[in-house]
Amino acid sequence: MIMKKFGKNLFGILLIAAISSGTTIATYKWLNTPSQSSVFGDGTKTDESGYAKPVAFSPTTTQAIETDFTQAAESAVNGVVHIKSTQNVSINNRQSSDPIFEYLFGFRGNEYAQPQPRVGMGSGVIISTDGYIVTNNHVIDESDELEVTLNDNRRFNAKVIGTDPATDLALLKIEAEDLPIIKFGDSDKLKVGEWVLAVGNPFQLNSTVTAGIVSAKARSIGILANPQNAGIEAFIQTDAAVNPGNSGGALVNTSGELVGINTAIYSKTGEYVGYSFAIPSSIVSKVITDLKQYGTVQRAVLGIGIRDISPELEKELNIDFDEKEGVYVASVSERSGAMEAGIEKGDIITSINGSKVKNMANLMEQVSRYRPGDKIKISYIRNKKEYQTSVTLKNYKGDTAITHATGMETLGAAFKEIKPDLKKTLSIRNGVQVDGITKGKFKDAGIRDGFIILRINDAPISSVNDIEKIFNNIVKSNSQEKVMFIVGIYPNGKTGYYAVDLSE
Repeated sequence: MIMKKFGKNLFGILLIAAISSGTTIATYKWLNTPSQSSVFGDGTKTDESGYAKPVAFSPTTTQAIETDFTQAAESAVNGVVHIKSTQNVSINNRQSSDPIFEYLFGFRGNEYAQPQPRVGMGSGVIISTDGYIVTNNHVIDESDELEVTLNDNRRFNAKVIGTDPATDLALLKIEAEDLPIIKFGDSDKLKVGEWVLAVGNPFQLNSTVTAGIVSAKARSIGILANPQNAGIEAFIQTDAAVNPGNSGGALVNTSGELVGINTAIYSKTGEYVGYSFAIPSSIVSKVITDLKQYGTVQRAVLGIGIRDISPELEKELNIDFDEKEGVYVASVSERSGAMEAGIEKGDIITSINGSKVKNMANLMEQVSRYRPGDKIKISYIRNKKEYQTSVTLKNYKGDTAITHATGMETLGAAFKEIKPDLKKTLSIRNGVQVDGITKGKFKDAGIRDGFIILRINDAPISSVNDIEKIFNNIVKSNSQEKVMFIVGIYPNGKTGYYAVDLSE
């Protein structure tokens, strides 16, 4: 009985399996017979009766497009140089003179001063066959000596043609011929998601190439602004690995064209953690052309105060902006190009010469391409209506004259106000502190960073305007002796007396 029962059960199981297999095979053949079905774009099939039946589509495979960076890398590495910046700093072993020591041994403490070199490393890009090189200002700032090493290991001493702290760019020159160059590309044509290569010398690893994509454009990260410098930031953001030593190096597209100068990284450790930033070639080409031709940048201004459109601004002004892109005009300066063109507080600038303005960084990048005297077409919205106007750009002085490097830039110094606690410590009531020394007349006279100017030509100094007025009066005077006699004090309490020669 058990065997008969088992035999019946086994027969039933085999019968069910056979029916299931047959049904599966028949269904598979039916689904794959072209004469019995047609495919619609909505993912259904119809049989001869016209009824739709669901169907699972077979995945289609598209062959990936190969990305070859070898040619771009090969052409770029030869146009990127290594820059060694050396600053000679004198350090006194004895901070103050001891009268007894002077009487017994006949020398002062500063006779023990020994130059202690500080060495920095960076990169640069050759932009002309006769030796012009562009790099970051912070790579060569305060340097006494600059040494450039080419990719073929040849070494040259370099001189500074000009610097622009507002964009963190500098132009150098070496005496060489027939050098390999990197041709300029158009950073405006870069698209988010496009491949780019970063070429430089991180950690003194010469001719290093890394790849990434453009993560964002016209990015402002607030690293260039200070009280004396508005700072122009419209960085190309990438995820190409950039580390210390890459500063001043090239960002190139897949054609090997220069689209940016690598400048900064976003990091809490000082090393690469994901994002890097480059100055777009549209700004670079304008700045270095000015530095080469005039020795200083011809900076044009609209004469307006601006703010990004944001929920915070909407709440502050109690306005619901229809446009979420553009730049809000918060103020208009007297006698500025913007005022003369009819732009008013409350207007929203949407484009310059047909190029869309999305934010403040965008606007600053667009304006930085022009010189005083240039005319630009601005589109703006007022009371929900769009208008256009032509603006003649001016310089910071309010005119359209071309300036040369004969102004305060020749001093080679930036300035800042003195903090109250430092005033109290030094027992001084006024003064202006030197906040950064570059190549220039102050450095030539021996003035060091941090020096506090108290008097110039016996006139008390309380602001940067005081320095500028005295400077201009000396330069414009008919006197043959054009000198600034400066009295001041260092934060350590040491008094300084300097004569700064302003003659050509």
